[in-house]
Amino acid sequence: MNTAVSLDNVVKSFGSNSGIVRAVDGITLEVRSGEFFSLLGPSGCGKTTLLRLIAGFEAADFGNISVQGHNMAGVPPQARPVNTVFQNYALFPHLNVFENIAFGLRMKRISPDEIQRRVAKVMELTHVAELSGRVTDQLSGGQKQRVALARAIVNEPAVLLLDEPLAAIDAKLRGQLQSDLRALQRELGTTFIYVTHDQDEALSLSDRIAVLNRGKVLQVGTPHEIYEGPRSKFVASFLGGCNIFSGKLISRTQLETAFGELRVNSAELNSSSWGIRREDVEMFPPESSVHGNCVSGEILDVSYTGPHVEYLLKADGETLRALMPSNRTAEFSRGAKVLIRFAPESILLFEAE
Repeated sequence: MNTAVSLDNVVKSFGSNSGIVRAVDGITLEVRSGEFFSLLGPSGCGKTTLLRLIAGFEAADFGNISVQGHNMAGVPPQARPVNTVFQNYALFPHLNVFENIAFGLRMKRISPDEIQRRVAKVMELTHVAELSGRVTDQLSGGQKQRVALARAIVNEPAVLLLDEPLAAIDAKLRGQLQSDLRALQRELGTTFIYVTHDQDEALSLSDRIAVLNRGKVLQVGTPHEIYEGPRSKFVASFLGGCNIFSGKLISRTQLETAFGELRVNSAELNSSSWGIRREDVEMFPPESSVHGNCVSGEILDVSYTGPHVEYLLKADGETLRALMPSNRTAEFSRGAKVLIRFAPESILLFEAE
């Protein structure tokens, strides 16, 4: 598969000699043509700076950025084959929807007939055709975001950069826009690079995800690869709830922990910590005939969240959390004694950080 965007040891710092911060710290990445690629991480991890470097709004201190095989060093934003969708929409309030979308094409002196054709097409794709004559003050937040997407797409960029475009949208509408955005990307076949701090959004939308922290890429992979096989405590805890403990591998299949020795799947890592996701913690009544990787515990608290119930547990001086579907909770209540099991295939081992 061809590479749409390539970054080679890219560095970007801000500040003066008295306080320099490396917002992007030696990042090397390849984004494939036609994929939905997300940059995921907490605030201040460098993901927006990285997007701005690709767009040309910032210049790298070091390293190379290429788009479609062409080095972008010295290429101004308007000359790059990319477009950006911002969180704040950046629409022109004095122009109606049609003219907002057509603005970039008019700047390029595209013929009126071609403008009409292309704008009409993207308005249909983004479901704003009926809003064509409205000014932006007459639009809802979701409608404004669709117009911003249409304005970026109509220029037919090789790469579309999206900087937390749904962050200001209410939760119910955001879910619908996520589905629309993914369907739109598949229909267009355009490379999307999407910045978000929302793990659920990244997991549901992306072909691949890069998890960032403190200016570095910690792991790149498909949503399944990263969620099921996090290589560090940070990645495990940032993507979904994960119970993390200290431990020591004493053989390739035996882990020494506060819960006693636990059997693990054959491991190669020289690990000093391990974890298990909340949904992988198994609970049984104390009299159950379950064996292997089991420990007795007590339920300290119960939290109902709708489709799931979360349990705060205590066992051998450690606290941990378990997540269970709501339809399986009748036998478990606060204060109850339980048998807790850690299935070997669910135990995660982490590289030293």
